[in-house]
Amino acid sequence: MGKAIVPSELVRLRRRRGLLRIAMLGTRGVPASYSGFETCVEELGSRLAARGHNVTVYNRAHHVTYRQPTYKGMRLVTLPTLPNKYLDTIVHSALSSVHALTQGYDVAIYFIAGNSLVTWIPRLVGQVTLLNVDGLDWKRQKWPTLAKKYIQFAEKMATRLPSAFLTDSRVVQRYYRERYGIEPSYIPYGATVTPRPPGAWLEKYSLEAGRYVLFVGRLVPENNAHHLVQAWQNIDSDMKCVIVGDAPYAEDYIAELKASAGEHVIFTGYIFGEGYAELSSNAYLSVETSGVGGTHPALLEAMAFGNAVIVNGTEENRETIGPAGFAYDGEKGAAALQPILQHLLDSPDEVEQFARLALDRVHNLYNWETVTDAYEVLCYQLL
Repeated sequence: MGKAIVPSELVRLRRRRGLLRIAMLGTRGVPASYSGFETCVEELGSRLAARGHNVTVYNRAHHVTYRQPTYKGMRLVTLPTLPNKYLDTIVHSALSSVHALTQGYDVAIYFIAGNSLVTWIPRLVGQVTLLNVDGLDWKRQKWPTLAKKYIQFAEKMATRLPSAFLTDSRVVQRYYRERYGIEPSYIPYGATVTPRPPGAWLEKYSLEAGRYVLFVGRLVPENNAHHLVQAWQNIDSDMKCVIVGDAPYAEDYIAELKASAGEHVIFTGYIFGEGYAELSSNAYLSVETSGVGGTHPALLEAMAFGNAVIVNGTEENRETIGPAGFAYDGEKGAAALQPILQHLLDSPDEVEQFARLALDRVHNLYNWETVTDAYEVLCYQLL
């Protein structure tokens, strides 16, 4: 983000331009109950609302069951879409964009590069549009060839159709600079968590604090949970391996994961809120195996909960952990992960040392308040 934003600068901008009407489009909506972008909308949107801005979040009717008109100070607009793997997001984003035309927003903030093709719609009435492109989504294995080509086209249009675009990863920022000759703004993801002591959730899964390794993420092939499940087959330990997550449209992959897992591997499905916090707070260490994407929210939150982390050694993951974690060669999969995992299971003092390093790194670099400062300043600058 460059130098830190000082509060006096924001005070000056607010006085000069006034408070903003901000829309947040392109995700499933809030309360967050699926992935990192929903969490980003909740964390960012609620903070902007607390600062006095008028914030509206667009929810998908078939996904968000919360039906109150507001949530954490944010106005909610719930619209239908097509509950289809390929059309769900873009159809809802298009409907939301048309709805936005009559709402008098100053800024419409979109998420995911695939939504770039509708970011021009609010601009018809003078609204500024800002797109967070995330990672390089076309690399995900779930997409067939036609879908990959669409996402690559949408990625290119992200440099042209919105008023501006941004990324939460320096690696992805460099990709756009080298590929398209345009450098997006960089604003990192944040991580603010509330640790919880052992309680009912550990009891539910017969877990002991500090006696299990944790994975959190969507159970889709490119997130590579199978690296951990396969590595665990050759681990010499009486600890347990806990897999938190699920995914729509990935039933076959999840079935294969469960079929190959041993008795010490526990699948919990989706867990959010207090349960997620309790499991994350009391893990021995966390493993992030994803091979695609920018900055992974689950990884940052694992670090914020005070966990030592092992990551798939992608450039993006290495950027996130810096010197405060361990990386394995994702191309080699479980064969590369297993020896690092075994070493750390046998080295509790080293795990404790790197847990402290991870916590310090998140506090210093990935703070939701400074992230919100950066978004707010960028919105004012675009206006």
